[in-house]
Amino acid sequence: MEDLWSLAAGVFQVWMFVVLFLIMLPAMFGLSLGVTGVYIRILVQILEWATIRIQRGRQEQPSVPVPLPNGIIERAGGSMMEQMGHHHHHHQVGSEFCLSDALYFYKKGVESIVDDQVTQRFSSEELASWNLLTRTNQNFRYISLRLTIIWVLGVLVRYCVLFPLRVTLAIIGLSWLVIGTSLVGFLPESSVKNWLSELVHLTCYRICARGLSATVLYHNKENRPQKGGICVANHTTPIDVVILANDGCYAMVGQIHGGLMGVMQRSMVRSCPHVWFERSEMRDRHAVTNRLRAHVAARTKLPILIFPEGTCINNTSVMMFKKGSFEIGGTIYPVAIKYDPRFGDAFWNSAKYNMVSYLLRMMTSWAIVVNVWYLPPMSLQDGEDAAQFANRVKSAIADQGGLLDLAWDGGLKRGKVKDSFKEEQQKMYSSIIVGQNGVAPNLSGSSDDE
Repeated sequence: MEDLWSLAAGVFQVWMFVVLFLIMLPAMFGLSLGVTGVYIRILVQILEWATIRIQRGRQEQPSVPVPLPNGIIERAGGSMMEQMGHHHHHHQVGSEFCLSDALYFYKKGVESIVDDQVTQRFSSEELASWNLLTRTNQNFRYISLRLTIIWVLGVLVRYCVLFPLRVTLAIIGLSWLVIGTSLVGFLPESSVKNWLSELVHLTCYRICARGLSATVLYHNKENRPQKGGICVANHTTPIDVVILANDGCYAMVGQIHGGLMGVMQRSMVRSCPHVWFERSEMRDRHAVTNRLRAHVAARTKLPILIFPEGTCINNTSVMMFKKGSFEIGGTIYPVAIKYDPRFGDAFWNSAKYNMVSYLLRMMTSWAIVVNVWYLPPMSLQDGEDAAQFANRVKSAIADQGGLLDLAWDGGLKRGKVKDSFKEEQQKMYSSIIVGQNGVAPNLSGSSDDE
């Protein structure tokens, strides 16, 4: 029995040495020993080998269907006018109603029922090949003996080595956040307090990032958000905060919670001017705007981090930005975030998984590999309202991140289509009938799919 206790104590000592001196300490100083990089390169080679095996198996079994490149259906491009074709002429005034026009609306309705552009943004991104994790493509049915052995070994590594290591680092990182910010909160307001607060936040998020085996590539660092500004980014997962705060400090914006999250929020706000709202206050848009405007007006405060979509999208698209973030004033610093789905599904489907289940999936994935692009700062232009400004920023983020730019509101995840979208379709068709195409709105937008 004494030998077992000695062995357990020895294993624990080695474990803590690895965690504290080989992972946590370098992370606190922003250093890397290169272990994660080697790990990622080995993973890439294994996944490429697995892809070749699956493709070879598909050739040997021709009955296995080939994945569709563009989803379930193939959508016709072009505007409403272009798709209605010869029935109406662009410059003909007073065109008459054609019964065949109904076929266009029937077609669009069936497309939306089968594979609408909103619902598919809240399901896991389909992969070009199996990543030896959850199969997000039902076409991957060929599994060889060698692939099965690799998968079993991967399960052992992910659950018996990586998962305990990541949980240990997460506990250390979050504990350091609560304790460190609480201690800094006792100091009087000064530049020293601000420096210590930023140091505590930065080291905490770096430890948590290492706990997820995160490999983050930051591009165009000269455009990083500055104090007194507003950082807006597309939103895939709650871990977006860790990814961005790993490279700089931000003032967080959010609703006040209870439990463990509430303890963290109360400790964080003691040392740094984060902006937390009561539930009743969140419903008052003017109160939220005024508090954020006051924060931005103080040029010495950290940049505010906001995700204007208001919900998580599945790493393929950017949906409508709420205009409230763009009514505050100040400089907007857009950031595009794109995760590599080969190493794990970063998307949080809150309707399917609670936070604990989601974190379990994340901590048992291969790794988190992500690209972050800092875009040049943007400001409201003359003659531009907040909604137009939000769309301009959204389009820039989508273009840089290689994401699909959609006009739909992410709130449709839980709500109904607004009447304004329906009225827009009616106005488009009406303009065709009465011959007002010269002033018709954007007919090629995603709202054609309603």
